[in-house]
Amino acid sequence: MATATTASALNRMLDPPSRSLSVEAARVIVALEIDPALQDRIEELADRCNEGMLTPEERAEYDGYVEGAEILSLLKLKARRLLGGGDVA
Repeated sequence: MATATTASALNRMLDPPSRSLSVEAARVIVALEIDPALQDRIEELADRCNEGMLTPEERAEYDGYVEGAEILSLLKLKARRLLGGGDVA
């Protein structure tokens, strides 16, 4: 339930700035990709998390990445909608 509440709050927080996006800015946001080295680190932490092997420091790092990914995902969704793509990935 907390995840849905967080996503809903993030969605509402991102509404005002997303309404001011230009088409060019929306295209840049949609094209954003996570740096491959960072993606590797996230996957490493995800594997360790699934195994129950994260240290407290790694847990904090991983949680930050998850939150960042959620924000980026919501922002990309809003940018796609502005571009007329709806929910299409």
